[in-house]
Amino acid sequence: MCPAAAGKAAPRAPNVCRLLGRRARGFYARDAGVALRKNMGLLRTILCQESTKFKNVWTTHSASPIAYERGRIYLDNYQCCISSIAQEPRILYQKPKCSKSERIEDALLLECPLGEMLPNPSDYRPSLTVLTAQNWLLRLSADSGEILEKVYLAGSCCKFRYLSWDTPQEVMVVKSAQNKLPAAARQAGIQQSVLFHLAVFQVLPLSFIGMLEINKKIFGNNVTDVAISNGILIVMYSMGLVRLYNFQAISEQFMDQPFDLGCEFNWNGEVGVVGKYPFGLPCNIKITDTPPLLFEASSLENAFQIGGFPWHYIITPNKKKHRGVFYICSLKDNALAKNGIQDMKCCSLEPDWIYFHPDMSGRIIHVGPNLIKVLKLKEVENTDQIEIAEDFIIMANRENCVNSSVTVTSSGRVVKKRLNLLDDDPEQETFKIVDYEDELDLLSTVAVTEIGADGRARLDLRCNEHGILLKSIPLLESWDVTYSHEVYFDRDIVLHIEQKPNWRFSCYVYQMVCDTAKEDECSSHKRKEKVSCKKRGRIFEYI
Repeated sequence: MCPAAAGKAAPRAPNVCRLLGRRARGFYARDAGVALRKNMGLLRTILCQESTKFKNVWTTHSASPIAYERGRIYLDNYQCCISSIAQEPRILYQKPKCSKSERIEDALLLECPLGEMLPNPSDYRPSLTVLTAQNWLLRLSADSGEILEKVYLAGSCCKFRYLSWDTPQEVMVVKSAQNKLPAAARQAGIQQSVLFHLAVFQVLPLSFIGMLEINKKIFGNNVTDVAISNGILIVMYSMGLVRLYNFQAISEQFMDQPFDLGCEFNWNGEVGVVGKYPFGLPCNIKITDTPPLLFEASSLENAFQIGGFPWHYIITPNKKKHRGVFYICSLKDNALAKNGIQDMKCCSLEPDWIYFHPDMSGRIIHVGPNLIKVLKLKEVENTDQIEIAEDFIIMANRENCVNSSVTVTSSGRVVKKRLNLLDDDPEQETFKIVDYEDELDLLSTVAVTEIGADGRARLDLRCNEHGILLKSIPLLESWDVTYSHEVYFDRDIVLHIEQKPNWRFSCYVYQMVCDTAKEDECSSHKRKEKVSCKKRGRIFEYI
């Protein structure tokens, strides 16, 4: 062995955490995400500056629902698409008004997966997958509305109504409405055993995985809803029971035969083409026996969530007196975490709500009328137990609020109130919406206060890690707490959609602008110069 080589230490294996940290700081300039991370960091810095304002640049009203997806506003049942990215929102496309039978029931935005070769050039552009009332699944160009692909799902035997993600941007689920027999058929003693149909697709390129039935002979009589999420078949029952099954294991065990879109098939003596009218899709996953149960829990109104690390779930005990009480338990052994009972003891018309933080940190967000608690799962020292600890708290601004049951008038008369104010009384600042902007890593909250006859809303942007207030954006339009509201904060855009009675909808778009008036005024005083020149006996002043 060479003496020099003998004196050298063996090379160390690369540390994953160190590599990820260096990548986040931009050491690897050729990394595809470095430029985006730098740009988003710059945008966040500009956005949080004091001189940066948000201006209401566009407002519209509609007699049909308004939807928003990644910089695009959809009106008239997705027939009109407006880009909100331009300096002033502009129409991308306007399609002719469709008939009631052709109306769109639901839609999902598809975006190109990174690092994959796709068969068609159009697959690299964003597209919108829509479900029509006639059971057609269409993929439309997000920029022009052109039909790129179309799949016929089924005949009149079932009505598909809902689109959702099993795995975001990878696996899509199309669900039917619950099958119900007409009253005359029920009176005649005819029974309906199939409750729901689920069709599952791989997206970009679009391919058919399989279709299955949810039959009450297999899953029971009290099934009220069903879903597929993250490879799990979730079945919900009227008595609050939630049962989980492995969808991949079900498809492998009970699939009769795989089918490809556009291929001919012979099914129950009929010859047709998969995904074409009038045959549609074959129901090729026939569940003939109860599949192995992964997990079950009983929760009020079937409220059930899984998340965190290690895996935990959140439920509300299945009794009305426990409404607003949340139990956080280990998925491994159902053990209640230390401090795992979360109860804000709110006295309000609208209940508080809780969910796992969408930033994948494993934290939990608990929102009440005047309090937002961000919780974290923490190991208890020298034990295997997990503790629920507070990461940070956000309080509503109620410094000037006096809620005393006894007041004294100017004449000295003592007046006692018979009723105390609710925690979400309109006259007090109340949290209505909490959301997360993943690209800027900002937590956004909407707080509403009623001033006189009008309600005023404010969008606050906070540091996602510590909850520190970075920016406040007032919404200029009046906010009626009895209406339904949606607020989207997307990079440099704030969008407010309001639903009023009698199906009246309004959309307000705010865009980021840099208010440089003060800076220009200060700099103008520094630059101001008087330049005198003799011209017809007059003195001119130039700035």
